[in-house]
Amino acid sequence: MAKTSGTKKEGLVQQQKTSFPSAASDISAFLDKAKQIKPQPGSSGRLIFALDATMSRQPTWDQACHIQAEMFQEAGKIGGLKIKLVYFRGFGECKASRWFEHGGELANAMSRISCQGGRTQIRKVLTAALTAADKEKIAALVYVGDCMEEDVDNLCDKAGELGLRGVPMFLFQEGRDAVAERAFREMARLTNGAYCPFDAGSAKQLSELLKAVAVFASGGHSALQALERSGGQGARLLLEQLKPAK
Repeated sequence: MAKTSGTKKEGLVQQQKTSFPSAASDISAFLDKAKQIKPQPGSSGRLIFALDATMSRQPTWDQACHIQAEMFQEAGKIGGLKIKLVYFRGFGECKASRWFEHGGELANAMSRISCQGGRTQIRKVLTAALTAADKEKIAALVYVGDCMEEDVDNLCDKAGELGLRGVPMFLFQEGRDAVAERAFREMARLTNGAYCPFDAGSAKQLSELLKAVAVFASGGHSALQALERSGGQGARLLLEQLKPAK
């Protein structure tokens, strides 16, 4: 598999030792974009939380089990949050959960899932999001992954459909796989969403950003501003990236 090649392993080791030089500017751009995105009326804080659960994602999966509880807690201060978990792993397995309204329920579901080797299935994630969006309004789709092993035009076609339904994608990439970065940036553009990279030492930063997205899903731009005033670093970063498309 492409993700387990020697070259990529060496790259990941190097990423764990150093931060990316452009990370600060990318995060700044991410947050600037976020402040202009408005959740759809009636979305009721519905957020799709999609994760690559292949073997290379095990560290992020463990982090996500903790972070999602913080997302619920922060969003609860605004008016609540509903999260649908979508994940893929192994050979052709991609599943979508029911809507969770409590952090403990989602944490229990995630704790029963083990990461398995396999290729990316981002197209299935986008299809699941479109299916959900056909039934009810979705505030946003969050995706956390590290690479992309699919037809990018196919993915962008699906992302464009999400954009037409008013569902912004917030894409978080661990590492700097160039192919994935180009694809993720384009999907963010097509959905009027945002892209941000992070590295192995950015768990706290990722947590702050995801909490900010949860607050956005629950209360929109004004809620993000309130979080920023209370000292939320993730809200500040998000508000710096979400600018209206020209």
